[in-house]
Amino acid sequence: MAYMLMRRHYLGLTLALACVAVSGCSRSVDPQASLEAAVQALQDNLEAKKTSAVMDLLDPQYRAQQELDRDWAKRTMTLMFLQHASVKVVALTRSSQIDPGAPQTGYTDAQVVLTGAQNIIPDTAAPYVVRLQWSRDGEQWKLRTLEWN
Repeated sequence: MAYMLMRRHYLGLTLALACVAVSGCSRSVDPQASLEAAVQALQDNLEAKKTSAVMDLLDPQYRAQQELDRDWAKRTMTLMFLQHASVKVVALTRSSQIDPGAPQTGYTDAQVVLTGAQNIIPDTAAPYVVRLQWSRDGEQWKLRTLEWN
């Protein structure tokens, strides 16, 4: 009997901790902080070459350069990850803000250098000025559009 009671308390504590860790339960997440976390997750997942994790961050209506879709993003990442043993996204500048007139929309403007390497020294490097538009669905931000020069 004591074992069953102890087991029930352990299960309850485990579920409570999981609830707090995953969703914050009743606490609301700061939208600006979660936007910045999404931007960092995108960078981290690109550098870790985690295609599926990057795809999870893309909105179902994702578009790059106004015409390229999710399938293009997946193919491009796969090719880049196969060509380079190491991928780095160096953000020279980065700022994110939520649209005050549309709080479900966020923007990130950044100057980045994208590098690829087979060994320690990069064999390719390209600078970009990027603008990312994010769409908020509940507590999660999804990348809606990506534009670059």
